[in-house]
Amino acid sequence: MTTPMEVREATTDKPATIEGYALKFNCDSEPMGWLTRFRERIDPHALDNADMTNAVALFNHDQNQILGRNGVNLELSVDDTGLKYVLTPPDTQLGRDLVENVRAGIISQSSFAFSITDDSDAEKWTRDGDAEAPYNRLIRMIDRIYDVSPVTTPAYPDTEVKLGTRSLDQLKALEQPPKWQQERQKMLNELKREDLLRGLF
Repeated sequence: MTTPMEVREATTDKPATIEGYALKFNCDSEPMGWLTRFRERIDPHALDNADMTNAVALFNHDQNQILGRNGVNLELSVDDTGLKYVLTPPDTQLGRDLVENVRAGIISQSSFAFSITDDSDAEKWTRDGDAEAPYNRLIRMIDRIYDVSPVTTPAYPDTEVKLGTRSLDQLKALEQPPKWQQERQKMLNELKREDLLRGLF
C-alpha cells in the first residue's frame, strides 16, 4: 500500500522536511499475493497498541539506506486519517537526493513494514472481493511498525506476499461450506447408504 508525500520547504530556522502518511485507514490496497489474491485494509483502531518506538525511515525498505529514526529526526503520529510521519532527512547524499527527487515528483509514494499481533482477532478474512482479488483482509491489530519508507514503486502489487499459518487457516475455513450444509450433506449420504444396503438384501 502506498500513499503520496510532499516536501515542506526549508525556512531560515528550519530545514526541509518530507511529510506523508505511511498508511491510511479504511483504504483498500492494490491486489496482493500470488496464488491467493487479496486486498488489504487497515482498521482505524489497528494502531491503538502498536509499538513504534524503534521505527526507522528507510529508502525502499532497504536497511542499508537509512534516513531516520523515530524520536531523532523522524516524528510519527496517529490521527483519524492514519499514520503520519515527518522526516527531516540527514545532510547526506541519500538525504539530499531524496529531497530533490520528492520535490521533482520522481519519488512520490510512501509505504510501511509491520507485523500483526499473535491473536486470532488481529486479522479478518472474507471472501467478498472481485475476480481480480477474491479475498479481503482486514488488519485489526498491528503489533509493531518497523519502518516507513519513501518508495520508487509500490511494493505490494508486483511482489509475492507470503501468508502466515493463521491467515491460511482462516482462508481454508472460508472455503468450507456452512455447518448446516455439511450436516445436510452428511444426512443425505447416510440415507443413500441405507438405500444401497436395502437394495443388497
